[in-house]
Amino acid sequence: ALKRPMLNALSPTSVVASRAFFPPLLAAGFLLLLVVLASLLYGAGPVSASDAIAALMANGTEEAWFVVTELRLPRTIIALVTGLALGLAGALLQSMTRNPLAEPGLLGVSAGSGFAVALAILLGATTATLTTLVAQLGALAGCALVIAATRVQGLGNDPVRLVLAGATLTGLLLALTSMLMLIDQRAADEIRFWITGSVAGKPLSILWATLPSITLALVLMATVARPLAAMALGEKAAVGLGHHPGRIRFLITLTVALLVGSATALAGPLIFVGLVVPFIARAFSGPDIRKTLWLCVPVGPAVVLGADVVSRLIAAPAEMPLGVVTALIGAPVLLAIVRAGRMPSL
Repeated sequence: ALKRPMLNALSPTSVVASRAFFPPLLAAGFLLLLVVLASLLYGAGPVSASDAIAALMANGTEEAWFVVTELRLPRTIIALVTGLALGLAGALLQSMTRNPLAEPGLLGVSAGSGFAVALAILLGATTATLTTLVAQLGALAGCALVIAATRVQGLGNDPVRLVLAGATLTGLLLALTSMLMLIDQRAADEIRFWITGSVAGKPLSILWATLPSITLALVLMATVARPLAAMALGEKAAVGLGHHPGRIRFLITLTVALLVGSATALAGPLIFVGLVVPFIARAFSGPDIRKTLWLCVPVGPAVVLGADVVSRLIAAPAEMPLGVVTALIGAPVLLAIVRAGRMPSL
């Protein structure tokens, strides 16, 4: 008698229809629209916001039209997809490990993906021809190490120790990446530019290559959202509702690998995004993973695209690397979580 009401409560439709949840979701969507507009209007180059508006109204110069449609629009789209992927991956990883500090950039997932891409560049691949497969394999290896770390006695229940283990793995992978840069000067220059994180100058062909993986990841996420919400009640309760925790963890690991690998192939290894986005989403959604995922859909793109706009303006006429801006945004959030009075598991 209790099973049917429980399943109805876990329905994604009921989550979106919730009156208390709709206002923050609508506000996040409106904020995203503002950030998209800012991305199209502002940049480090000589084309001003008024020039960009004139170009969008078909009354501008050819230079302004080229800058808006060929430079700013592609990087806007790529930043949106990157933020979506990293935000959802962070929320899934935190919910699976029941750890508010579990983030792809902190636990070696992004570093594993980045090391794999750096190795591919060293072997002759370029960022224009790089497929997402290499990045996803590296992310999958990082996810596997994260899951193995959470099963060590006493480690998975301590958020700080888990982050320290992830930081150790990240440091090791970054050291290996630095060793790769010493082998070939051509590869070193390309890896150095790519590893700082950027969506500038990226062709949309890279985005088209990642869309199948991201689409598959979204399908998998929709499949595991309800079982993951049930697992928040405890594994015994999830089993009683007909779910298989081991299978759920495997599907989440695969989903995170697809999302992080795609995001890394698009913009390089961006840290803290998967920490900041779920943190903001949970502030309005509470611990319900379904509501958190829905809020991550507009919040993730808004955070990455907003950081990209800041990277263009903070050092104009030059541009600051996107990875540096996301680190500046995410570091205070990490400190706030660590310094909180208590560190609850999710």
